[in-house]
Amino acid sequence: MTDSDGLITPGSPAPDFTLPATPDGRRTGPGQFRGRPVVLAFYPADWTPVCGDQMALYQAAMPEFERYDAVLLGLSVDSIWSHQAFAEARGITFPLLADFEPKGEVSRRYGAYTPQGESARALVVLDPDQTVAWSHLSPPDVNPGADGILDALEQLVSDRRVVTR
Repeated sequence: MTDSDGLITPGSPAPDFTLPATPDGRRTGPGQFRGRPVVLAFYPADWTPVCGDQMALYQAAMPEFERYDAVLLGLSVDSIWSHQAFAEARGITFPLLADFEPKGEVSRRYGAYTPQGESARALVVLDPDQTVAWSHLSPPDVNPGADGILDALEQLVSDRRVVTR
């Protein structure tokens, strides 16, 4: 199910996928983390100021995500080589997945693909059973921050679907 913006809605089963996570061919996806919350951070492009700040903010917030045993996966349609250089330059240690070939396939499945051929700036939190617990679409030039993600993870604790560390 999608909302009026086209983004996948809470309560929907999360489409499973694996995408390249490293240039050596390692692939990663939410299904590998069943039993844990997964945060999918779709973003338009590596090397842009807003995307760089957003991903750096999430890197700084990793201790908070880890408190909820949550896994963070960044996704854009950039190549794995661009992701590798971007991660190294910005000190990002969480996986940046390349929704590159076929371009935007996973972004489309989540309703997070733009007519400009990029991933939208969208956030999706999956519960441990791989159901969408929360989703949010931001304007392309607005860093959505981490508050909504942390609120969604806290709600999973309140619903007793997640135990904090």
